[in-house]
Amino acid sequence: MNFTEKLMAAGRKNRSLLCVGLDPDLKLMPDKVGVFEFNKAIIDATSDLVCAYKLNLAFYEVLDIKGLDALKRTIKHIPDDIPVIGDAKRGDIGNTAKAYARAIFSNLNFDAATVNPYLGFDSIEPFIEYSDKGIFILCRTSNAGAIDFQSLCLEEQGNYRPLFEIVALKARQWNTHGNIGLVVGATYPEELRLIRQNHPDMLLLIPGIGAQEGDLASTVRFGVNSQGEKAIISSSRKIIYASRQKDFDQAARRVALSIQEQINYYRSIL
Repeated sequence: MNFTEKLMAAGRKNRSLLCVGLDPDLKLMPDKVGVFEFNKAIIDATSDLVCAYKLNLAFYEVLDIKGLDALKRTIKHIPDDIPVIGDAKRGDIGNTAKAYARAIFSNLNFDAATVNPYLGFDSIEPFIEYSDKGIFILCRTSNAGAIDFQSLCLEEQGNYRPLFEIVALKARQWNTHGNIGLVVGATYPEELRLIRQNHPDMLLLIPGIGAQEGDLASTVRFGVNSQGEKAIISSSRKIIYASRQKDFDQAARRVALSIQEQINYYRSIL
């Protein structure tokens, strides 16, 4: 089963487009709770509500060897039928790119990864060659500074388009294995609408509905395909830091359930 098949199966089983981001920050976590124990509790409380989990590697790398150990244990603890996305945003060339791809897919066993297209096709090709894995190319990211480059208008085959549109077009050209998706932030609904309109069947990883306050209704309306699928709507801090008390896992479940139900409501009225 490849990444897309695994994602679709999990989403249909749980009736969910919600992805929970497991980004452990010691400053925000409950006192005296270890990283793996924290993640394990969140997973156990939410695994019937999600289509995927997403782990941002920075929050584990900053903790050195203990963080890497917690990362591996977390991936292993996630149920086998739920895909795990490695949010690494890698982007380099040659043997370095091959090493990054091998580390993320073979060593850590992620089902998908985020990659940066700035260095061009040869920086992404080693990831794409893992045809059973998902590749999410940064396209229109959710941060405020995204406008610095991603909205610049450039000439492409006689037409002027913003850079993020050209990235999406390149991604479609490179998608020979059918395993490429795009990262498009919920904080830019009009750009999200345009990307979905021009790429009706591509997987979209959509961050920004939680702490970044992207609008959930427009995210669903513009992000899903014609079958109400192919969108992975990700929230991290709003869910996993819903409480710093002993019941943090149940608080996380309540928020995750609320978001899942809202997403399904907006899907039902499309």
